[in-house]
Amino acid sequence: MPRYAFRLRIKPDAIEQYELEHTRVWPEMLAKLKEVGISDYSIFRRDQDLFLSLRVDDFDRAWDELDRDPVNQRWQQFMSRFFEPPGARPGERFPMMKEIFHLE
Repeated sequence: MPRYAFRLRIKPDAIEQYELEHTRVWPEMLAKLKEVGISDYSIFRRDQDLFLSLRVDDFDRAWDELDRDPVNQRWQQFMSRFFEPPGARPGERFPMMKEIFHLE
């Protein structure tokens, strides 16, 4: 299954609250992520920088489904207060990273 990674940046005064919210992600949000095929999903943080990695067969299809889902829409609205602008390139949902090495 393909692996994907992207980066995001949170506001400096939002770090503690952002981490707290990820200790209590809504069960219905977790279920939706699995329903669209996302697995092995991790978020790493260094200061304000976030690195997100996940596995999914079709990244764009999964995110299209999430974009239409009311639970995800509420989660994104709730979490949006923590983020700085994403810095994505034109046509990108997120600032995607290219995998250049993987050891399993």
